[in-house]
Amino acid sequence: MPTQTDNFYLQKDEPLKSCLLALRDIILKQDKDISAAWKYGMPFFCYKGKMFCYLWVHKKLHQPYMGIVEGKRFDHPNLIIEKRSRMKIMLFEADQDLPVTTIEDILKQALDLYKTGAIKIG
Repeated sequence: MPTQTDNFYLQKDEPLKSCLLALRDIILKQDKDISAAWKYGMPFFCYKGKMFCYLWVHKKLHQPYMGIVEGKRFDHPNLIIEKRSRMKIMLFEADQDLPVTTIEDILKQALDLYKTGAIKIG
């Protein structure tokens, strides 16, 4: 029986589905302590139980994006804040190759906030 998280990906059309699944895989392979979860009706990724990032599709632009929960704590030219106070997002073109190195760089910066204690865990 598919989970809510499985259904989120399975119900998307291509190339959106493949893009989101590739993003999921990139996120999960960054650290053994990152786990997938279903929160607020969307696929979230937690680091040692703390919300870390999530995947979604931009309502107006219809583009997939990765949201960084603590994005306001660091700057990266590929992250935008829009009207959010805490989170920043990185938009993607579903039909183009993902900028894997850039994604990994952003995820590493975000992970470092947790690993250095800037964000308390537990």
